[in-house]
Amino acid sequence: MAIAALHNLGCKVNSYETDVMQQMLIDEGYEIVDFTEKADIYIINTCTVTNMADRKSRQMLHKAKSKNPQAIVVAVGCYAQAAGEKLLEDDSVDIVIGNNRKKDLVRILEEYKEEHKVSDAVIDINHTTEYETLTLSKTSEHTRAYIKIQDGCNQFCSYCIIPYARGRVRSRNLFEIQEEVTALAAKGYKEIVLTGIHISSYGVDKENLNLLTLIQKLNEIEGIERIRLGSLEPRIITEEFAKAISELPKVCPHFHLSMQSGCNETLRRMNRHYTSEEYYEKCVILRKYYTKPAITTDVIVGFPQESVEEFEKTEKFVDKVDFFETHVFKYSKRQGTNAAKMEGQIDESEKTRRSGILLELNKQHKKAYMESFLGKTVEILIEENLELDGEIYQTGHTKEYMRAVVKSEKILENHIVKAQVREIYHDEMLKCEIID
Repeated sequence: MAIAALHNLGCKVNSYETDVMQQMLIDEGYEIVDFTEKADIYIINTCTVTNMADRKSRQMLHKAKSKNPQAIVVAVGCYAQAAGEKLLEDDSVDIVIGNNRKKDLVRILEEYKEEHKVSDAVIDINHTTEYETLTLSKTSEHTRAYIKIQDGCNQFCSYCIIPYARGRVRSRNLFEIQEEVTALAAKGYKEIVLTGIHISSYGVDKENLNLLTLIQKLNEIEGIERIRLGSLEPRIITEEFAKAISELPKVCPHFHLSMQSGCNETLRRMNRHYTSEEYYEKCVILRKYYTKPAITTDVIVGFPQESVEEFEKTEKFVDKVDFFETHVFKYSKRQGTNAAKMEGQIDESEKTRRSGILLELNKQHKKAYMESFLGKTVEILIEENLELDGEIYQTGHTKEYMRAVVKSEKILENHIVKAQVREIYHDEMLKCEIID
């Protein structure tokens, strides 16, 4: 049987889909090797979130063909969906498979081997209501499993190409999700992370279904001890939602609320559907129901027409909210979006200056948040061994998704331990002592 190698680019959804595709190939008898090795088939799950992502996707496709000119090189996913015709003209690419067609990977490969052409491998993603059914039974991680619950996005932020590459919101069947999580729990996975393109929209295309209902159902599954939520739209945080999930013991107090800017004028140009005041109110609600929730966010600096004054509003807002962690991105013009056509594009050096300011602020807030746990008891899901200063520790994450390490003679991988925080190591992780 043929030898295949897979490479993933982009988000956690892509990572989940790559794991499923690899599993499909193994089930059909394919041998899987590392992407650095020679293979008969190379499959690259591409990304198109930025122009740089497009470039990386092309580079990996060319790299694959250079490893073995006789190999079948397959472009899959978002860049394949957005630039399918262009990729078909590329001599390094043999097969292009768009979104909603990854489930047909094996059939498409067999068809290509027989006829040197494929059919129906890229569809009009913007006019489908079909959720592509993919099921995962094993992941590349040993303790945590990412669960894809929906696809597509209806938001159309002015800087984002993803709605055009992923299509409209399509929610996965509730029973299928429960089955997948139950099977993973039976294999020993303790933590699940709900992921998707816009998980806050889960259920909007179904009757009597929403994200809260799903979380409540998954909380009942035996063996699963932690439910972590992927990136959330701020508007989903209501008194009802926060109160309900705070009553579910398995839900982690770690909330990534997508923000992008703390300035209302910038938010309007981004076509974000909330104000900074509304966003702050959501953080207040979470802190009402959780003692020390880890609230994290994304911020884009240097968005078109963002003045110094607008940026300073964002800087002050980030300071006011007091995030555990702020992921800072310099605006990258994405062809095909409304923002790319806007006047007032910001100079790269100014983007770098603004980014540096927020990164320094992030460092301060992250350190302060971690220090607030000194002397406190935390629960750590142990994942692997780690060497620090010549000593071997066992490392994992707390419910708040802080990295933590402990020393123990016992092998604790995939066990949750209670430990007291003794020290903050290099402002990056908690050094803890296990409580017997």
